[in-house]
Amino acid sequence: SSIPSQVARTQQNLKNYYNKNGKTLLSDYVQREIEINERIILENKAFVALVPFWATWPFETMIISKKPLNSLLAFSDEDQTLLAQILKDLTTKYDNIFSISFPYSAGIHQAPTDLESHEEWHFHMHFYPPLLRSASVKKFMVGYEMLAEAQRDITPEQSAEILKKSSTIHYKN
Repeated sequence: SSIPSQVARTQQNLKNYYNKNGKTLLSDYVQREIEINERIILENKAFVALVPFWATWPFETMIISKKPLNSLLAFSDEDQTLLAQILKDLTTKYDNIFSISFPYSAGIHQAPTDLESHEEWHFHMHFYPPLLRSASVKKFMVGYEMLAEAQRDITPEQSAEILKKSSTIHYKN
C-alpha cells in the first residue's frame, strides 16, 4: 500500500469506531468535552477550540467542528466564516499570552481525497506551539521524551485556564 502506516492505522481505527457506533470518534469526544467544560477555550455555533486531555506541548490545542463534517469541502459559507473567527480568536489568545507573535505548527486533518465518502472522518486542526514559560523559554522534545514518553510541563487543564483568560483582543490594539 502507498498509504503511510500511521495514516492507514488512523483510517482503519476511525472506520472501526464509526462502524461500531454509527458516529465519528470526534463527535463523541467533542460532546464529552462540552459536558465537562474544563479544557474548552473557545466555542461558537460550529466549532470548539480546546486543549486535548492528551496534550504534551504546553499550549497544544485543537479546533474541532461540532457537526461531523469530514472536510473543508463540506463547510457552508457560515461554517467557513465561523472557522475563520475561531482561528483568529485562538491565534490572538496565543499572541496575548506572552505579548509576542506566538509561534506554532498547525495541521488540518480531514477525509482522504480518494473520491470515497469517508463518513468516519471528522474535520479538526491541531496546533503545537513550542513556548513554555515565557517568550524565550521553549519546550524541546529531547532524550527520554523522544525515545519513550513525552513529559508534560503543565497540565492540559492549566494550559486551558491560561488560554481561557487570554483576551481575544490583540495585545497590540
